[in-house]
Amino acid sequence: MRLLVTGGAGYIGGVVTALLLRSGHEVTVLDDLSTGHRDAVPGDARLVVADLADAADVLDPSVEAVLHFAGKSLVGESVDAPGAYWRTNVAGSLALLEAVRRHGVRRMVFSSSAAVYGEPVSPGPIAETDPAVPTNPYGASKLAVDHMLASWARAYGLGAVSLRYFNVAGAHLGLGERHDPETHLIPNLLRVAAGERDSARVYGTDYPTRDGTAVRDYLHVADLADAHLRALERVVPGTHRAVNLGTGGGHTVREVLDAVRRATGHPVPAVDSPRRPGDPAVLVAANDRARRDLGWTPTRTLDETVADAWAFARALPRP
Repeated sequence: MRLLVTGGAGYIGGVVTALLLRSGHEVTVLDDLSTGHRDAVPGDARLVVADLADAADVLDPSVEAVLHFAGKSLVGESVDAPGAYWRTNVAGSLALLEAVRRHGVRRMVFSSSAAVYGEPVSPGPIAETDPAVPTNPYGASKLAVDHMLASWARAYGLGAVSLRYFNVAGAHLGLGERHDPETHLIPNLLRVAAGERDSARVYGTDYPTRDGTAVRDYLHVADLADAHLRALERVVPGTHRAVNLGTGGGHTVREVLDAVRRATGHPVPAVDSPRRPGDPAVLVAANDRARRDLGWTPTRTLDETVADAWAFARALPRP
């Protein structure tokens, strides 16, 4: 198929673009490079440096599907500057959807988030049928786009899938995390192992979990990318579906620390710190719908995820 990938210069968008090309698709990447990296776009893809608001100028009737990754994604920043999130994530997606409608594109896969669920109502795995009550503007902006996709499906026959990510990590095909600022646990722990920081912080050691630290669901980016290709193939015209992407299990912060120590051979000193406001004890995905509807099964372990992230981090040029 001829595809448009928005945000294809980012971490996840770059990995998915590379897999799409390997599968024989023709890909145009739309990215403003505000947070993405030009060298993350594979050479076989066409890169258009532009804003989401310019999507109508990039789309044409030959495009058969859109994979939408572009957007802002820092929870704390969204609390401090909510307008930027409503403008980029919501208004930008609206401009893209208007272009999709005008050009008759029939398929769309959207990069949504587990942040749409907010505080879980129980410590068990979160299902797509659980209440979606986001607690920050980032999660609210993702949920707003989910609702827009549902209305486009009903009104215009668009087939769309919202993939709700839990914690994504690792590296694949030479592509990994290069966020600035970096807010994710695994790359920050790897910075300690690389000597860029003296120690890591463990926020909260008194949670009702097996070792007192918070539990999160860590999914390898290669497994995540595979789900996007499967979702693209299984889009149903006139239907919007929300699908969780996670392993269905979880690891505590201390278990992740141990995995980083095994992968790097570094002691990775850690300082126990108080809980951060709003951090739930457990966030784990129920992935039954992804297994059933997408025929998808995550295969990489936490140790493989950390090892791949470490190999990528070591290959990066140092200042």
